[in-house]
Amino acid sequence: MTVLCAGHPLFGQWLRYRTPGLPRNANGEPILNAPAPHLSNGTPDLSGLWGSVQPVKRTTDSGAAFMNLENALMPGSTISMLPSADAIYRERRRVESAGRPSERCLPHSIPDAMLIPSVPFKIVQDPGLTLILYEEFARFRQIFTDGRPFPSDLNPAWMGSSVGKWEGDAFVVETKGFNDQSWLDDFGHPHTAALKTMERFHRINVGEMEILITIDDPQSYTKPCTVKIGLHLLPDTDLIEDVCDNEKDNAHTIK
Repeated sequence: MTVLCAGHPLFGQWLRYRTPGLPRNANGEPILNAPAPHLSNGTPDLSGLWGSVQPVKRTTDSGAAFMNLENALMPGSTISMLPSADAIYRERRRVESAGRPSERCLPHSIPDAMLIPSVPFKIVQDPGLTLILYEEFARFRQIFTDGRPFPSDLNPAWMGSSVGKWEGDAFVVETKGFNDQSWLDDFGHPHTAALKTMERFHRINVGEMEILITIDDPQSYTKPCTVKIGLHLLPDTDLIEDVCDNEKDNAHTIK
């Protein structure tokens, strides 16, 4: 079986335009190990352009190790699928992920959108609202921090519906209201519309951040699991527009 798929975009285009506010040495280079910045209200500043860090652990199933959720599992956490989900996953592995949503210009979701090192995203942090802007397919998330509850009638969405709050230096984001069309990763771990995620963003220093994501879908998995995604700051560059408007790969997929 052969799959032809388009490559992911390269990082940003505003080359060498200095990101405002970063600490720099005498040569003008960002000091990425400087302490994490904070906003005037005392909360850590998560804003910036970020890319995920490819995990050290690699699977032997295909060369794209960073696209497998299992490589990001926290110690002691396991993926335990119900028979219905396991059957879907096995079929997706049989065809080596052919037919995944991105082949049809459909978006990645959580945590898949943050598992791919070559696809950057920007965090924009304002009082009452934090935005995550994904370069690939020009997608976005709204995380409301103004105290509002979830809508009483959630409209199923690719990115779900998110509310966030601060617990110390951790930005905690609860998301639900997903549709059942996305994959948890490009390897094909499935989920249903019952999926809920809990993310904990922690900025370690200027150049590093990590996200712990707990995935809970009782209709697909016997228990929740937690993954850790490392992020690194991409200074002095920015997002570019990426629109999937000429998809031709799926017609050439051989199953």
